[in-house]
Amino acid sequence: MLMCHPGGPGFAGAELEDLGGLAETRELMLVDPRGTGSSPRPDDPTAYRTDDYVADLEELREHLALERIDLLGFSHGGIVAIAYAAAHPARVRKLVLAATVAAVTDELAAEIERAKAARAAEPWFADAADALDREERGDYDESDFGGLWRAMAPLYFSRWDERHRPWLDRSGDGSSPAPLKVFNAEQFDVRPDLARIEAETLVVAGAHDFICGPVAARTIADGVARAELVVLDDSGHMLFLEQPDEFRGAVESFLSG
Repeated sequence: MLMCHPGGPGFAGAELEDLGGLAETRELMLVDPRGTGSSPRPDDPTAYRTDDYVADLEELREHLALERIDLLGFSHGGIVAIAYAAAHPARVRKLVLAATVAAVTDELAAEIERAKAARAAEPWFADAADALDREERGDYDESDFGGLWRAMAPLYFSRWDERHRPWLDRSGDGSSPAPLKVFNAEQFDVRPDLARIEAETLVVAGAHDFICGPVAARTIADGVARAELVVLDDSGHMLFLEQPDEFRGAVESFLSG
């Protein structure tokens, strides 16, 4: 079984669907993080910090009576997975960090701006950039969170294609804006956790990921003792949608090895 933590924060496990067909060869446990999908919202509206998510994963592992787990973290879920594997190194057999980031460094910030500039001529860019700015400022609420995500989403692909529209319309099911507001209001840096990870680790990134691209991936891979880095040439952030065969192959080969 592969335990899978989705991104956002604020998206439910349904965002990941079958992970590019990985469900054909692996039993996937798609986690609904606190406040999303079938998981209730915490009484404390600010209880969406990394340590909270790590505690939830450990509680889930204990509930399932699993001695060790294979863990995949996508996007924000990768931050959680890094922190979990560092806090509970004996509990993780293999770790997959997909399209994620350990810290926003100056080098990564420059890569983000270059990637955004490369998309500036796209017909959807103005709306996407405006939505991204609103998201970063916290200028949204429950009623327009879905619309904000649909406007931003093309930025997360190497090349936006309307064939992804059905996934986009489904991906917000069970989502919540509260975790993202908490996350954006605070600084994060899990680079100190990387050296404490003992599990064999696969880091997968899209070459054209505007937010968690190769710079972010190399920082993680360089910091983990037993890490392998795979960069998918024709993908943005949504690896399992844009290059499902390549993503599935890399992850399955790693987990089977």
